[in-house]
Amino acid sequence: MDITLARTFLEVSVSGSFISAAERLHLTQTAVSARIKTLEEQLGRRLFVRNKAGARLTAAGERFVRHATTLVQVWEQARQHVALPPGREEGVSLGGELSLWHPLLADWLIWMHRECPEIALRAEVDSPARLLDRVQEGSLDIAVLYNPPQRADLVSELLVEEKLIMVTSAPDGAMDPDRYVYVDWGPSFAVNHQAAFPELANPPVSISLGPLALTYLLTVGGSGYFRIGTAQPFLTDGRLRRVANAPEFSWSAFTVYATRQEAHAIDRVRHGLRMVAMAHDRPGIGQSIGSRPSSSA
Repeated sequence: MDITLARTFLEVSVSGSFISAAERLHLTQTAVSARIKTLEEQLGRRLFVRNKAGARLTAAGERFVRHATTLVQVWEQARQHVALPPGREEGVSLGGELSLWHPLLADWLIWMHRECPEIALRAEVDSPARLLDRVQEGSLDIAVLYNPPQRADLVSELLVEEKLIMVTSAPDGAMDPDRYVYVDWGPSFAVNHQAAFPELANPPVSISLGPLALTYLLTVGGSGYFRIGTAQPFLTDGRLRRVANAPEFSWSAFTVYATRQEAHAIDRVRHGLRMVAMAHDRPGIGQSIGSRPSSSA
């Protein structure tokens, strides 16, 4: 069976819509429909019931989900193994949300280069939902996400637990709504932020990357939420101040991987992520991990 048929089937089953699946696969709806029709003909069973709400799995379709997932997983593992570059014994693919890449995951890449030169790496940035889908289907080995929802057959392991605090450049420590910078720390933060600050639903500046937002704030001025560990040096030297009585929010990042993954390479990746996360918890170390001697595995 053509593996693209299994991928297309899984996209439709996850999104519940031929239209959404077509957008995510960068195909026309006609092409998606043709692939599903071909698959149904090969299996001799109808897999979806289409209605105004989208597409719903039939009983046969529900039974096929597990097999389609296994097909894609096995194909991805085989492809990665066969395509390993010279000098590499294993391959690992990792994806993360945009705001997690700098500096945490960027430092993880450096750690892997130093400590695991025998492992080929593929690093990607994507949306949380898409990253989870890809880990589940097997096209991605591991993802690093903020507060991911639980999914069957996926392990969510706490990597970093920290707080987000509101800081300001104002000398009096006050928050000026007209100079507020909204930083996108993920869906959970968005919900809590909206509940706590409904008046800031339409901030003058919104930035999806924490380090970029901090650079902007330190240069232009204003207020916003940042990780306490990142903000601490600037609180210490007086360039920023905590906003009094502003609520604190939990900021937790998790590594997510499938239970069927081969242990060795994933264990090395998890160990590297933990080492980098620990380094970022120690003042002065996280910022210089790229130039310091590497830690022993």
